[in-house]
Amino acid sequence: MPMVDIRVSAPGLRAEDAVKLVTEPLETIVRAISGVDHVYSQTRDYGETANEKANELLFHLGLATLSIIALVWFSIGRREALVVAVVIPVTILLTLFAARLMGYTLNRVSLFALIFSIGILVDDAIVVIENIARHWGMKDGRSRRDAAIEAVAEVGNPTIVATLTVVAALLPMLFVSGMMGPYMSPIPSNASAAMIFSFFVAVTVTPWLMLKVAGKAPLHGHDVHDGAGGRLGRLYAGVARPILASKAASWTFLLAVGVATLGSLALFYTKDVTVKLLPFDNKSELAVVIDLPEGASVEATDAAAQAIARVALGMKEVVSVQTHAGTAAPFNFNGLVRHAYLRAEPQLGDVQLNLKPKAERTRSSHEIALDLRRQIAAVPVPAGTSLKVVEPPPGPPVMATLLAEIYGPDAETRRRTADKVAAAFRSVPFVVDVDDSYGTPARRIRATLSADDIAYFRVEEGDVLDTLAILNGTTTVGYSHRGGGRAAIPIQLGRPKGDRVMDERALTTPIPANVLPGDRGVVELGDVIRLRDETASYPVFRHNGRAAEMVTAELAGAYEAPLYGMLAVQEALDRQDWTGLEKPRIALHGQPVDESRPVLLWDGEWEVTWVTFRDMGAAFMVAMLGIYILVVAQFGSFKLPLVILTPIPLTFIGILGGHWLFHAPFTATSMIGFIALAGIIVRNSILLVDFVRHAPREETVATPEGPVTRARPLADILIEAGAIRFKPILLTALAAMIGAAVILTDPIFQGLALSLLFGLASSTLLTVLVIPAIYRVLRT
Repeated sequence: MPMVDIRVSAPGLRAEDAVKLVTEPLETIVRAISGVDHVYSQTRDYGETANEKANELLFHLGLATLSIIALVWFSIGRREALVVAVVIPVTILLTLFAARLMGYTLNRVSLFALIFSIGILVDDAIVVIENIARHWGMKDGRSRRDAAIEAVAEVGNPTIVATLTVVAALLPMLFVSGMMGPYMSPIPSNASAAMIFSFFVAVTVTPWLMLKVAGKAPLHGHDVHDGAGGRLGRLYAGVARPILASKAASWTFLLAVGVATLGSLALFYTKDVTVKLLPFDNKSELAVVIDLPEGASVEATDAAAQAIARVALGMKEVVSVQTHAGTAAPFNFNGLVRHAYLRAEPQLGDVQLNLKPKAERTRSSHEIALDLRRQIAAVPVPAGTSLKVVEPPPGPPVMATLLAEIYGPDAETRRRTADKVAAAFRSVPFVVDVDDSYGTPARRIRATLSADDIAYFRVEEGDVLDTLAILNGTTTVGYSHRGGGRAAIPIQLGRPKGDRVMDERALTTPIPANVLPGDRGVVELGDVIRLRDETASYPVFRHNGRAAEMVTAELAGAYEAPLYGMLAVQEALDRQDWTGLEKPRIALHGQPVDESRPVLLWDGEWEVTWVTFRDMGAAFMVAMLGIYILVVAQFGSFKLPLVILTPIPLTFIGILGGHWLFHAPFTATSMIGFIALAGIIVRNSILLVDFVRHAPREETVATPEGPVTRARPLADILIEAGAIRFKPILLTALAAMIGAAVILTDPIFQGLALSLLFGLASSTLLTVLVIPAIYRVLRT
């Protein structure tokens, strides 16, 4: 049925509040006019969507908090768990206060930053709590107050450095440029603030709470000091002793770990793990963009839109459909970048699909989009029509997932090259919805004034031109002023658009023949003009002032990241016959300086991917430099930090293994997880190395001749340090893994969750073995 769109935006308001401000008075107005409750429907309610996302993430935040409290309860004790139950909310509230000062709102990304932070902000507190409990279990005559102070002092310096290493790993990500920069900035900002606050809470609030809650309580069974570090320590010693038994065994272990790391990177080469900017999200809307050949009527566009709407309504997940033909549809962020507001020509149309809430359907919106693309391929449309299924982007929107910009010396060369590139696009099975920026030129009628006939009939040229303008255009005769600061409505005279054709009726329009004074004759318009059917001009597109043609496409099927489409298209271009036309040079970034020869510049999602991963790679290098400087300052050595940084590549074993197991692409959020892991793993290494450095180097042994002091074997020192620190290292890793596990099902941040979950699992277990093995090899 016909409809009228009402589009509302309210800058500065929560989306949910903005919707309420409109819907409540609208219901009253509609009821007063029509006498019924509802004659309208909300086709897009981003307030409800935002509220749903926020509630879901707040649930995950609470679930992560309770899970970490349960972890501490079972691993250390219920009183220690109570301390953690106070520490987490205090740190989160301080982080929210800092986010408010930094100007961040509570949105999806900032909530993810808090969930991500949950797992690491308790690290300092767990280290302090575990060490206090260990010192209390020594029963060496110290008061619990003195033991707590010494326990905090023992881990104080390495905890400071360890906290700063995590901050140093996260903060450089603030300088990611492009559209992904603002999108990701809440993660490093909020997570860094959480780490800093968590340290101060860990060394001040945590010891005080331990004394208040457990200062006079009896010791738990697992609190009693055991030189081997308890059951976990004995388990660690049993695994580490064969590895550290000899230098050869340590070398063999290190080589095996190195081979496993390189083997995991081979998953990129075999494409078992693909690289993509962001995975597809599960949204409640889809769109089909219709481009008929230039010159098509709005009736033909509407017929195509209605046919597609009937197909869409046959899908059980589709709730409603809106079609627009010859007028721009209400646009979202994606439409803003794709210039949807300019789609107001007769041959352009849009079909908006509203889906059931994701809890009420089994298929994701991406799976529905794939099925819809397959079904509408059978819809009869005019030759040359382009149908594109458009999904709301999970991150920054782009003109198209796969976009090739063609530069060259002249328009004809650019279009010929673009035709060949489009053919290469169509030859790749997983490249779909191929289109170009120039299309098929429409046929047009050119009206030319006949100078001889005008002179013969004594007609003014201006009268002929005015008549043509009146027949085919509109004339503004006034304005209707509405007041209230609203724009005035123009009052225009003109023929209906359907009548604006140069038919027999138009050609018989009378024109005065009054060049000479006193003339009162009239002639028909057709007597003084000549009509010629011709091809319309091609549209002209420019990018930053440079003329270019564009070939666009989406990806669906075997690969859905632009990188693999680019590689496949490159192979197709290499197979083509370029006789009579110069093969274009391929450019990955930046407009070409020399346009004397054809150039293909990859843009679209690839440009955002290039900038994002380039900047994140630079952020990683800056993070490594910052961490190295911190560790040098802590240990006063230039070589020891290299040993501490060695376990960072080990995270690839778990990260890529996890992505392969879940058939997930390695995304920008996966990269965030990898960079964050660098700080977390170095933190564990610092705690372990610090214990090794401060461990007693001598021991007293009873002999028949009396007590004898001798140097302790290095392997014993390494095993003891690892056994004592294995429990807090394992607990902090498990806490971070719990924070990651609760967001594992989110399609956007699944990469971050997989990196933390599997990266921590592999690297934590390997770090406590690799660091001692390196010591064994280098210091023996």
